Amino acid sequence: MNSHPSSLGRPSSGERRLKDLLSQRDNRVCADCGAPDPKWASANIGVFICLKCCGVHRSLGTHISKVLSVTLDEWSDDEIDAMIEVGGNASANSIYEAYIPEGVSKPGPDAGHEERSRFIRSKYELQEFLKPSLRILSGASKKNSLQASLSRKIMDSFRTSASAQKSEGMVEFIGMLKIIVLKGTNLAVRDMLSSDPYVVLTLGQQKAQTTVIKSNLNPIWNEELMLSVPQDYGSIKLQVYDHDTFSADDIMGEAEIDIQPMITSATAFGDAGMFGNMQIGKWLKSHDNALQEDSIVNIVDGKVKQAVSLKLQNVESGELELELEWISLDQ
Repeated sequence: MNSHPSSLGRPSSGERRLKDLLSQRDNRVCADCGAPDPKWASANIGVFICLKCCGVHRSLGTHISKVLSVTLDEWSDDEIDAMIEVGGNASANSIYEAYIPEGVSKPGPDAGHEERSRFIRSKYELQEFLKPSLRILSGASKKNSLQASLSRKIMDSFRTSASAQKSEGMVEFIGMLKIIVLKGTNLAVRDMLSSDPYVVLTLGQQKAQTTVIKSNLNPIWNEELMLSVPQDYGSIKLQVYDHDTFSADDIMGEAEIDIQPMITSATAFGDAGMFGNMQIGKWLKSHDNALQEDSIVNIVDGKVKQAVSLKLQNVESGELELELEWISLDQ
């Protein structure tokens, strides 16, 4: 795409290759916050990003992230080749988010600028979530070569694992779940008189985590977490931990969330915005799940939502309340 598009308006081969890459399921949401339909990209990092995250990327400087519009800017063939070699958001995040520490969670699409900026700087500029072998320490005098050096190391990592990726296949995502962790009730005591609880959600290779609430057995989080849902999804594993500064965190119970009733219902109804408020599905309470009562899947104001009340398992006491919202990649 060094040359301009033809006068007849036909897209060049480079434009078609970039469009094909963008159409992959994992690239239909922002690599950093999960917002749908990203229209921007970091050409040297190899990720597609939304407008809000794009603003943070620009503030990092082009030696860290070179931001281009997918539709408005002219791309060089080298830039397109680099994006395609990375393979898209899921592939890039498997490197840049390999080691997200406890206490850190990805921002959601509605996150504020400060939260978004803190995560993106930690991810790309400070390299805090990279595999240790990929981290590059660079003084100010070398800052212009920082991302170039890091990109070379990352591309080497992609190449050495290319055969494994081909055999396993790229992860295909069918949508996203926004999970609001509302509150806990009567949680177990793990310190002298109380606990410092936080919640960890796991789906496949993804993890999302709430903040820690100090000395509270009835914590109120009201915290939004985002998880991408792969084609071959299973249940979400939920664990509650007590944060300890000087020793390993203690488990405070666990549960599994069956997301099939929600996804099956949402898929069957398609565009929820076309329907009024109504019940469309149900996850039934039984002896082999953690539900305290049947969990109803509803369309509410054009969105598919589900309230979930869980009795924590493998622990002496504790309940947890959540709200799930399905976000289709076609929205």
